[in-house]
Amino acid sequence: MSKCLALVVAAGRGRRFGGETPKQYLDLGGRPVLRHSLATLAAHPDIGAVRAVIHPDDRGLYDAAAQGLALLEPVAGGPGRQDSVRFGLESLAADGIAPELVLIHDGARPFVDSGTIGRVVAALAESPGAIAAVPVTDTIKRAGGPEELPPRIDATVDRAGLWRAQTPQGFRYPDILAAHRAAAALDLTDDAAVAERAGLPVTLVMGTEDNVKITTIADLRRAARRFDLPAETRVGSGFDVHRFGPGTAVTLCGVLVPHGHGLEGHSDADVALHAVTDALLGAIAAGDIGHHFPPSESRWRGAASEIFVRHAASLVRGLGGEVVAVDLTLICERPKVGPHRGAMIARLAGILEIAPERVSVKATTTEGLGFTGRGEGIAAQATATVRMVSR
Repeated sequence: MSKCLALVVAAGRGRRFGGETPKQYLDLGGRPVLRHSLATLAAHPDIGAVRAVIHPDDRGLYDAAAQGLALLEPVAGGPGRQDSVRFGLESLAADGIAPELVLIHDGARPFVDSGTIGRVVAALAESPGAIAAVPVTDTIKRAGGPEELPPRIDATVDRAGLWRAQTPQGFRYPDILAAHRAAAALDLTDDAAVAERAGLPVTLVMGTEDNVKITTIADLRRAARRFDLPAETRVGSGFDVHRFGPGTAVTLCGVLVPHGHGLEGHSDADVALHAVTDALLGAIAAGDIGHHFPPSESRWRGAASEIFVRHAASLVRGLGGEVVAVDLTLICERPKVGPHRGAMIARLAGILEIAPERVSVKATTTEGLGFTGRGEGIAAQATATVRMVSR
């Protein structure tokens, strides 16, 4: 069971846009609107899994939007948003993957950021509910009756203490599931309202003005302008160490290198690929290898470390980025890396799906100093450069 799971609500039809394609599947910066939030949530180190709630007629559109992302199977929504959330929550229990915490996010909010997600999750350690929100800064006016055209001001509303609710909205899973079941016949505006009705305290955490909900064509056009900015270059670093143990070879960059010892560690103990994985995750602020592949989970024992690198690279691509280059340094007295460098470069380039000239593999020693100098193990450090679309 994942501690925290994200539920993305994307079952609406968005008819205010006109046309046949719901707004969450329209293009935004070269990717569907929905993909932006799916990718951000999937890459967040606090999120163990992501499930979307979609309209049954949109399965083809959803599959295209979610291609390449490691997500749970989507489930069908209901006639209204509140129904869709409840169906999504019920599906988690039905599938035996009920988490401790759940974040509920609107699929039409493509610009949710990692910091906002982290603040909501952190707040759930102290409160049964927490939502992203921003304080109201504009002066608020209440208009007269709907028969007045144009409407006239009826009153000025005191804005002190007023906040604009956003998503994600996070809750302890059993609490919000029970609250939604109890409110099934009602039509409340958001999940915090469902929680409030059930008597659950809900904490406000700071959201961002960028975390807009796309409701109209004008919203989509404004959002698209964010992608007119130049691409952003990011750099991440990774470091890993494994000690020698019994064996006749070590695996480095997925290449079996004969040696008088093996390497100890979870998975296949490929210290090189572990460092590369952390470098890629670091470039997109997605935590570290232990968050995504906990060594406490037996399924990773003996696993090929290329799985970890491919996952990290897929998170980069899911966020609209590309891996530009990787620079890896192996630190050891033995085995000698030189005879195997070409094979390592070719293998790592293949895993990353980039040209070999964008991969550097080097080796050095510590002149007999330290644990590597004493021949007790191998260290590796890596730098990854990625290019991200501005958003």
